[in-house]
Amino acid sequence: MARGTRWAAFAAAVLLCTAVAVPARAAEPGGTVTEVQVTGPVAQRFTLVVLGDGYTAAERPKFLADVERHVNTMWSVEPFKSYRSYFNVYAVSIASPDSGVDCDPGLDAPRRNTPLNMGFWNGCDRSSVQRLLTVDDAAAQRYAELVPGTTRANRQILALANSGTYGGAGGAYATASGGNALSALISPHELGHSLGGLDDEYDYYARGVPGGQYTGGEPASIHHTVLTEQQLRDRHAKWWRWLGEPSEAGGTIGRAEGGLYARTGVWRPSRHSMMKTLGYAFDQVGRERMTQRVSAKVPILSGGTPAGTIGADRVVWARAAHPVSHQLDLAWTLDGAPLPGGAAVDLRQAHVPPGRHRLTVTATDPTPFVRDPAARPSATRTWTVDTAVTTPPASGPPVLASTPTDRPVGATDVVYVETGEPTGAIPPVDWALDGVPAGTGPDFDLGARALPPGTHTLAATTGGTTLTWTVDASGPATTATLSEPLLTVAKPTGPEYVFNGPFTMRIAASDDCGGGPVPEFRVDRDGWHKYYGWPTDPAAPYLFTARGTEIDGLAYGNLGPDGLTVSPFTTRKPGYGRHEVEYRATDTAGNTGAAGAFAATLLPPPPACTTTITGNRAGPMTITGVTCLRDATVVGKVTVLPGAALVATGSRIDGPLAADGAAAVELLRSRAVGPVRLAGSTDHVTVVGSSVTGPVTLDGTRSATVFAGNTVTGRVTCTGNSAAPDDLRAPNTITGRATGQCANLR
Repeated sequence: MARGTRWAAFAAAVLLCTAVAVPARAAEPGGTVTEVQVTGPVAQRFTLVVLGDGYTAAERPKFLADVERHVNTMWSVEPFKSYRSYFNVYAVSIASPDSGVDCDPGLDAPRRNTPLNMGFWNGCDRSSVQRLLTVDDAAAQRYAELVPGTTRANRQILALANSGTYGGAGGAYATASGGNALSALISPHELGHSLGGLDDEYDYYARGVPGGQYTGGEPASIHHTVLTEQQLRDRHAKWWRWLGEPSEAGGTIGRAEGGLYARTGVWRPSRHSMMKTLGYAFDQVGRERMTQRVSAKVPILSGGTPAGTIGADRVVWARAAHPVSHQLDLAWTLDGAPLPGGAAVDLRQAHVPPGRHRLTVTATDPTPFVRDPAARPSATRTWTVDTAVTTPPASGPPVLASTPTDRPVGATDVVYVETGEPTGAIPPVDWALDGVPAGTGPDFDLGARALPPGTHTLAATTGGTTLTWTVDASGPATTATLSEPLLTVAKPTGPEYVFNGPFTMRIAASDDCGGGPVPEFRVDRDGWHKYYGWPTDPAAPYLFTARGTEIDGLAYGNLGPDGLTVSPFTTRKPGYGRHEVEYRATDTAGNTGAAGAFAATLLPPPPACTTTITGNRAGPMTITGVTCLRDATVVGKVTVLPGAALVATGSRIDGPLAADGAAAVELLRSRAVGPVRLAGSTDHVTVVGSSVTGPVTLDGTRSATVFAGNTVTGRVTCTGNSAAPDDLRAPNTITGRATGQCANLR
């Protein structure tokens, strides 16, 4: 090794192992490089360099925690999850003189002295948009070059700003705010731009301002079109191969109007995907492009016998890339005829005729993520085999490369070992799982073993060398905690909840192997959506409402049919009724835990109170306006006058309750002792989680009647209602007879 090479290797070792702060340029703060993930030689990997800006020396732990959260989220998203092994990841922390970045959160905010000069509003441009977060490209490139062996061609920069404000950008580099609740979801979206060349599918440019009509021709974007579905099929255009399939982001691959910042006149493949709404997956169209682009960043055939003229008296080697989720196919031919072989072929067994011949190996990625033959990752290597050439014996180290052993592998991973490349033999690799022999070969597919949950040990032995991996076969445990409902009903399929107003959900995930599991949820079997707390506060739970809550030009937590996050100018149908919610998490080893589930029925909120009564009241009561009983006790008859409304929550009525022609009556977790007669209500009747001692009569209600999860000691009679009362799948306990429209309420 030459002196200069030795010194470069030594310097790299010092930089990575002892984390010495090295300035990118004189007078600049030093950058400390930390290995986040290294899966192979830099020349055979695509390198993600995560830079921090606006983090002071004391805030370095905060930066590294932000990096971990961003990277863990990325590994939970396909195709990054399946091709994680194609990436090396380094973090470069830079001690900033000031904490924070420019123009955060507004143009009137003070400018900060930071090494990368990151700033919102496109670097404090008043004519731009607030969420556009930019970085000094030259400075970013200088600091990225502190990672040994990387160049602009084989690395992607992700710059994180020390900010809790929503923002990011994509292009030659990607940026994101480090601490915003949504920030870890900004990163893969921006990499969709920077790495995948994907476009925004927004139907607006400025938040809260609806986009206009698209008037151009067929877009160059692979995931936008002006063609109909039939035209896509007839012309074999764009995403025609995926039409009609369930979208990975929810819904069906077809046409959804809006995109390229226009509301009408242009269509995208699915209702929502990562390029439309943060939190969802890439749909199949985006995922195919990202698979193609990620694969193009690494050599599919990265090693083995160099191309050229070789003898027929030897073993020929081909080293293919190793996705986490599957193996690449290797196909060998000799003069065009198939030749059996895997990572190597023994020409001595091929009985090559005298003379010169052509040996070819083609590596092809069989991933189902790609359907376009032109986009399928592949590579070919060719040798000239000359039987007059004699090959000198050659051997090598027992192991050239392998799946990293310094972290657990997942229960469905394909683990590999690349042996040395002797010219006279194909060394066997013997595998053992939990101490039991489990086969021979260069790869071991854990997914084919259907491992029971728990921790296992996988070992590979070749040439006297043994490698050992810990196998994490347990997905994260995930729990969901909801705000207090009106009613809870335990069922084998999961709890059923009833709410009559906004409700919150907090998801927590834990894993027996540590790390930061990434939780997600879906509503009514729509696309899985990453859980991030709440956009304004990651520590706050997620809030569901009938039409969503507007924040910074978007409505979050919408239960209507348009999806969880929608533009405020979208006409949103309120999402009252029953919704099924599932939740789960993915750990750092790639295991996705079993999904939990619950159902939540959202009722319209009660009318606004004009009078509120608490405490004890004796004597009869006549209800006018909208009277609310809250934790109240009324001893005496309660009469609701025509047009009036009664909302009793957590209250008790000792005496008859009668309403004739009332606008609405709601008994919520309340108790009535005496007969209850509710007739001719013009708006609604809602009785949930309550108890009645005495007969109940529901007559002539002109709109919705809900009678769910109640206990009635007496008979229940229902006649003449516009529809039979709905029990919301929450059975009632009725000791007397239930007749008429109430016959099925038990």
